[in-house]
Amino acid sequence: MTRFKTHTPETAPEGARDLLKAQKDKLGFVPNLYGNLAESPAALKAYLQMTEIFAGSSLSTAERHVVWLAAAAENECHYCVAAHTGMAKSGRVDDAVIEAIREGDPIADDRLETLRVFTETVIRERGWAPEEEVAAFIEAGFTRENVLEVVLGVAHKTLSNYVNHITGTALDKKFGQFSWDGAGIPDDASQA
Repeated sequence: MTRFKTHTPETAPEGARDLLKAQKDKLGFVPNLYGNLAESPAALKAYLQMTEIFAGSSLSTAERHVVWLAAAAENECHYCVAAHTGMAKSGRVDDAVIEAIREGDPIADDRLETLRVFTETVIRERGWAPEEEVAAFIEAGFTRENVLEVVLGVAHKTLSNYVNHITGTALDKKFGQFSWDGAGIPDDASQA
């Protein structure tokens, strides 16, 4: 496996140093995903901007976390499932919702279950969501705007999920208690 360096603000390429420093100041640490993304300042900048843009979408906080977690689980990303579990808990998303997504079980809340299923459909169908699936999503109370916001959230997570797969991002200690092996990822993959 090609090894990628997990950069710090001191080791990152010039275009990523200030971005990592700002995240360290904001979060108190540099998540390993960001350190890996820093190898390409453009990729790091895109990811951080997409985070802000998706956070400003019309989806509620809980709905955004459902999209992030469902996408990460569907893409079998051990890092993002763990990290978004921690973030969803901090965002006061119901534990039952989080666990249902992590375990691949239906969510008891019909609206959030519809969102989870639609998110997974967008990923599985590579954006070619059948018209009846889009219609069912809208009939469940979502909007055409929400359809496109789900695509935005999927694009955001696809960037991080694929980077984590390729670079073997190690799970941060902060998220260790939320480790996930639901995708059959070997136990040592989180230590890569």
